Amino acid sequence: MTFITPKGERVEVDAPLGASVLDIAHRNKIDLEGACEGSLACSTCHVIVDPQFYELLPEAKEEEEDMLDLAFGLTHTSRLGCQIVMSEELDGLTVRLPEATRNMMVDRSK
Repeated sequence: MTFITPKGERVEVDAPLGASVLDIAHRNKIDLEGACEGSLACSTCHVIVDPQFYELLPEAKEEEEDMLDLAFGLTHTSRLGCQIVMSEELDGLTVRLPEATRNMMVDRSK
């Protein structure tokens, strides 16, 4: 699969079947936060899916849609990386990382 960084750099990585895009990013030191560790409690693993692959994804659950509403730079092909699980059908998947994220889980009171 390919990650496109906010600066436009293309980073191709191996994407094992059954792994989430968030896990793949972490394994390859791609800067995709995932503050809630994939528990659908934040939008920090927001990615923008290449349109040719977006239609191949299962429909987003209501919980994912709720978290996407909080995402910075939301587009019509936005999804959470923790909810995209690699399959043979997604071979060659390309996702773009947004320019910023909103981490509502950080304690800003300190």
